[in-house]
Amino acid sequence: MPFVKVYIHFVWTTKNRYPYFNSKELRLKVWEHIRENSKSKGIFVDFVSGHDDHCHCLVSLGINQTIQKIMQLIKGESSYWINKSQLTAEKFEWQDEYYAVSVSESVLDRVRKYIKNQEDHHRKKSFQEEYEEFIEKFGFQKFQDL
Repeated sequence: MPFVKVYIHFVWTTKNRYPYFNSKELRLKVWEHIRENSKSKGIFVDFVSGHDDHCHCLVSLGINQTIQKIMQLIKGESSYWINKSQLTAEKFEWQDEYYAVSVSESVLDRVRKYIKNQEDHHRKKSFQEEYEEFIEKFGFQKFQDL
């Protein structure tokens, strides 16, 4: 039996960064649904939180799980559930793109705290500023279609 412990910090936004989650109550409902639905699919969500227009999720990968499949399951099902439950006035969608970076076990608590404190964090820094920092910090490059 393999023993695997690989943590990934995922970040994804609402379509066009529209602030669908403009109430704390709605955010908590969506994050709890993501946690519970993921658990039912065998996805271990260590921590989930976010803000008006984006979500952060710390996941421990299982032995047969891929980043792409986890994102497909979490984003696809939660989008469907939000629309089915009529939680937003307009049709809800997640943006196609997302970030996924590995997290060393030595900084797990720091990442959990960062994800947990999104409300306070975004009083000081906009998501656009955070986005640009992620791009630079992790050396992401956006490739244009050729």
